[in-house]
Amino acid sequence: MEKITRDGLSLTWLNGGVTHMDGGAMFGVVPKPLWSRKYPHNENNQIELRTDPILIQKDGKNILMESGIGNGRFSDKQKRNYGIKEESSIEGNLKDLGLTTADIDIVLMTHMHFDHASGLAKEDDGQWVPTFENAVIYTSDTEWNEMKNPNVRSQNTYWEQNWKPIEQQVKTFKEEIEPIPGVKLVHTGGHSDGHCILVLEHGGETFIHLADIMPTHAHANPLWVLAYDDFPMDSIFNKQKWQTYGKEKDAWYLFYHDYKYRAVKWNENGELVESIEREQYVYSS
Repeated sequence: MEKITRDGLSLTWLNGGVTHMDGGAMFGVVPKPLWSRKYPHNENNQIELRTDPILIQKDGKNILMESGIGNGRFSDKQKRNYGIKEESSIEGNLKDLGLTTADIDIVLMTHMHFDHASGLAKEDDGQWVPTFENAVIYTSDTEWNEMKNPNVRSQNTYWEQNWKPIEQQVKTFKEEIEPIPGVKLVHTGGHSDGHCILVLEHGGETFIHLADIMPTHAHANPLWVLAYDDFPMDSIFNKQKWQTYGKEKDAWYLFYHDYKYRAVKWNENGELVESIEREQYVYSS
């Protein structure tokens, strides 16, 4: 498990599973000859997208950023359609760290699409129950409302079995929330109407998780947005806004989906100057 450690802060990437989604959809109107130079694809034109939560340990709290895709949540057809080659091993990862699901105090959800939220619930004796039984789960009220009342487009990604088991644990917010000092969720919209990002400030350093308005390092160009985005101009605006902030702060960018990088830092010219790579990643083209 890859880590970033500072005095009083630890970030650890857990294994939440992997999907393979259509590269054209993931890069929207960007032509394949351009995006394929920056991100590999398989023979089905699918790109590897990890779903790996980040365990944030700070101020005596165990905080999970996103939840992975869980286990036993998908039919064989869904596994084929979403290119699921591996499911979550978060519980085993936590055990290796001397923790259990009961030790997770907070789960921060940037949004509630199935590839982020399916790890929130699990089946136990035929009943759907919370995976992180003691956690407070934060998401924006806009996202939560759409999760519970999806439209004809969003009903394919907002699933009842992902929200019903956890509804007593959920706390929502309007524009931003800071569950503990220095750890903040900020509503941006864009990818979904309720989409949020993480801004983490600690010891003079800044870490930003732009979630699905910049799901991989190859999406750094503000104009490279997803065909899945409900409000692409909001994605572009907020990516520009927070990249400007990131430059001012010399920020690290954290990833949930990237097949290769856990975190990167770019200079003012957009050149990669520091990175943490996922260990032993394997890509079959």
